[in-house]
Amino acid sequence: MTADPTDPVVRTPYGAVRGRYEDGVATFRGIPYAAPPFGPRRFRPPEPPEPWDGVRDAGAFGPTPPKPPYSEAFEKYLSDPVVPGDDCLNLNVWTPDPDPDARLPVLVWLHGGALTRGSSAVPVYDGRAFARDGVVLVSVNYRLGVEGYGLFPDAPANPGLRDQLAALRWVHEAITAFGGDPGRITLAGQSAGAISVGALIAAPQAQGLFRRAVLQSGPPEAFGRDKVRRMVRRMAARLKIPATAQAFAEVDRDLLLRTQAEVGRLGSPVLGGPSFGIVVDGDLVPRDPLEALTDGGVARDAELLLGWTRDEYRLWLVPGGLVERVDRLGPVALAGAMARCHCGHEVPRGYRALHPRAGTAEIVGQMVTDHLLRLPLHRLAESRPGSSYVYEFAWPSLLPGLGACHALELGFVFDTGEVPESAKLAGHGAPQELADAMHRAWVRFAAEGDPGWEAWDATHPVRIFGEVAGPTAYGTGDGGSGAAGALYGTEAVDLETGGGTGALAPGGYGGGGPSPADEDVEPVPVDGAPAPLPVAEAAESVRAGGATEPLLAAGADEPAAGAPVEPVAARDPSAVRAPYTSRGHRDAELALWSAAELTVPEVAPDPAAGSSARGTELRSAVRRFRRSAGVRRR
Repeated sequence: MTADPTDPVVRTPYGAVRGRYEDGVATFRGIPYAAPPFGPRRFRPPEPPEPWDGVRDAGAFGPTPPKPPYSEAFEKYLSDPVVPGDDCLNLNVWTPDPDPDARLPVLVWLHGGALTRGSSAVPVYDGRAFARDGVVLVSVNYRLGVEGYGLFPDAPANPGLRDQLAALRWVHEAITAFGGDPGRITLAGQSAGAISVGALIAAPQAQGLFRRAVLQSGPPEAFGRDKVRRMVRRMAARLKIPATAQAFAEVDRDLLLRTQAEVGRLGSPVLGGPSFGIVVDGDLVPRDPLEALTDGGVARDAELLLGWTRDEYRLWLVPGGLVERVDRLGPVALAGAMARCHCGHEVPRGYRALHPRAGTAEIVGQMVTDHLLRLPLHRLAESRPGSSYVYEFAWPSLLPGLGACHALELGFVFDTGEVPESAKLAGHGAPQELADAMHRAWVRFAAEGDPGWEAWDATHPVRIFGEVAGPTAYGTGDGGSGAAGALYGTEAVDLETGGGTGALAPGGYGGGGPSPADEDVEPVPVDGAPAPLPVAEAAESVRAGGATEPLLAAGADEPAAGAPVEPVAARDPSAVRAPYTSRGHRDAELALWSAAELTVPEVAPDPAAGSSARGTELRSAVRRFRRSAGVRRR
C-alpha cells in the first residue's frame, strides 16, 4: 500500500508509526506497547516490544487477546470483535493535534467484559468524539481470562493488570509526541475496566502516572485467592492436567478458551460462582485496593468520577430470561441473595419495606448491585469529600426489559450512539441531547477535574442523567426507569426519623413489577427469625413523615430466553429530563447495610460452617436458585 504523504507520522519509544486522518482526527491503531505474551512469555509479566526500523503502519486495529465469544443470549446485545494474531498487547490513539506543543488532556480507557471478554476494537469505544473536543483518547488491549488472571503456583499473579500498568507507563512516556500532556492523564474504565482502574490508582508502581480517574459501574476490589484458584482447578480437572502455568501453556489455545467458557458459565454477578479477578499479590496489589484508597492515603490528590446505572442487574438477568424465573422463586431467590451478599434477613426485609410493589427480581438485583457496586463506590466517595463526583445513569433502553442496564451509558459517554453496536443495547433513537450532556461532563472532567456538578459532601449530591417520564420500553415510569420506576418518585426517607428529607430521590427499580407468583409472597427468613412486616404496614412505616404514595404501573412481559429482541418505538425526546443533582440519592437503601448483621457464611463449602443450619439452608437455596436459572455444576 502506498503511503499518503498527508498521513500523520509520530515517533514512539520503539519506532515511528503512521496513522490516518479520520474526520479531522489523527487516528493511530494497533500500536504495540509490549511484546506478544506467548511462547516463553506466556503467563509472565509483560516485556517491552522489539523496536522496529522505518515507519510502522497503524491504520487498523491490532490483534485482540484470546477470549471466548459471548453466548447467543448476550451477543444480541454486546459486540466483541476478534482480530487474529499474537501481537495483542497494543493500544490506539485518537488525537486532534499530534504536536508535542499541544499539551492536551489525555484519557486512557480500559474496557470491561468481566476480565474475560471485550477489547479496544469495540466500535462503541471509538475515540473521535473525545479528540474532536480536545482530549487525546487512548484505548488499551490487555490479557483476559486465564491468560491474564489465572492464579498459578509457578507464575506471578495478575499479568493482565501488569499489562495495563505497562500501557499506562507507555502513555506517560510517549503521549507528548501525540499532543498529550503526561501531567493530565485520566485513567478511566467501565465494569471490569473500572475495577482495574481502582486497582491501578491504589498500586504503588502506578503513582505519578495519572492525575485523575473515572470508575463506571465497577468498584476497587480484590478477589479472594481461593476463589480464583478454584476457577483454575476446575479448568485443570476438565483438561486432566496439573493446575500450573507450565501445564496450561501446553494446552491448545482454542481448547483452553472453550474450557474457560464452560467453567465460567456457572457464574454471574447475580448468582455468584467461579470467576477470574484481581488478587492481592504482595507486589502490584499489596493490599485490597478499596482499603488502600479509603484509609491508606494512596492517590489522595486524584479527583474521582464515580457512578453506576439505575438498573445494572438487568443486563445480567434479561438476556437469559431470568427475571421471570427469579420472580417465581420468591423467598428462595431472596435467600440466595442473602447468601450472595452475606447479610441477614433484615436487608431484604428493608428493601421490601422501601419498595413493596417491586418484584423479587428487582429486590434481588438491586440488593446484589448495592452490595457489590454502589456500597463500595459510596464508601470511596465518602472517604474523599471535595474531590469525588458521583453520577447515576437513568435512561432506559428502547429495547424491552433492559431498563438503564449495565453498560448502556457507554454510547453516551463516547458519543457513539450512531454506530450499530450502540443500538444493539440502546435501540434506535437514543437522545442525542443526553449524549451531549454526558460526553461534555467526561471531557470537562478529563480537562479540569470537575465534571460540572458539586463534589461529594455531607449532602451526598448525585448527578442524575437521562431520567425519563412517561412510557418506557417495559412500562410507565413516573420519574424512574421502567414499570416500577415510580417507586422512587417519592420524597427521600430519613431512616433515623422516618421522615422525609425534602429531596427528590427518583429512579431505581426498572422492570415488569411483581409476577403473579410473587405478588402475595412475603420474604421468609431462613433462620427462624420473626416474619417480615406485611407489605402495607412496612410501606407505611417507611413512608411516615409525609413522603408521597408512589404511582404504580403494570409492565410488559420480559422477552423469553433466545427470543429475538424487537425494539420499541422511540420515545418522545422531551420526556428525557435534563441532568440534575439529587441529594441523598439511594441513602435509604444503602443505610440498610450499615445496620445489617453481615454474618452469613460463605456459600462455598466451609468445614466450620458445615454444621450451621443457617449456612446449610442458604447454600441449599442458592443451589435451587441456580438450578432454576438453568445453571448446573458438571
